[in-house]
Amino acid sequence: MRDKVRLSDMLLVIAADPRRERISIGDLMASMDARAMGALLLIFALPNVLPSLPGTSGILGLPLIYLTSQMMLGRLPWLPKFIATRSLARTDFAALVDRIEPWLARSERFLKPRLGWLVHEKAERLIGLVALFLSVILILPIPFGNMLPALAISLFALGLMEHDGVWVIAGFVVTIAATSVVAAVLYALLKSLIFVLSGAFG
Repeated sequence: MRDKVRLSDMLLVIAADPRRERISIGDLMASMDARAMGALLLIFALPNVLPSLPGTSGILGLPLIYLTSQMMLGRLPWLPKFIATRSLARTDFAALVDRIEPWLARSERFLKPRLGWLVHEKAERLIGLVALFLSVILILPIPFGNMLPALAISLFALGLMEHDGVWVIAGFVVTIAATSVVAAVLYALLKSLIFVLSGAFG
């Protein structure tokens, strides 16, 4: 992290730039350069880890589906125009950065290149497949089903940005936990639905 600008610092600079009235997703992609995939995954996933307004996961989840699909296929990050041109007022973007920057800055202090075999090209495709699965879960209206998938994607993104396989392993661990929680919630909802239907038609 010492030999290049940290993502948290980049976001703060973008948010503080008075020349920008609005900041589009395309602008962020251009600013991230070589770290675009991991950085964009983090930007869209991390807000869902923190308490947020209802519907946030549905808005942020669609770009995640596009990006993780491309990562699974080994392609460079790309978003269709109707997503890339979406923008926020700089003040709103600054408020978002203020929320995620302390968490991101603390995480960056522990990132370093290690276990490189977990972040090479073939491993990235596997991570993309898992992250795509998590992104689909993220946009579904499942009670308590958003935070853990978003956390897993955030861990994957941090690991990919700095070639840190330890964080990738943490992402897989959280993925297992997220899948277990979502499966339990869906099972409980299904049992409740069956109980209601049996009472209505019994």
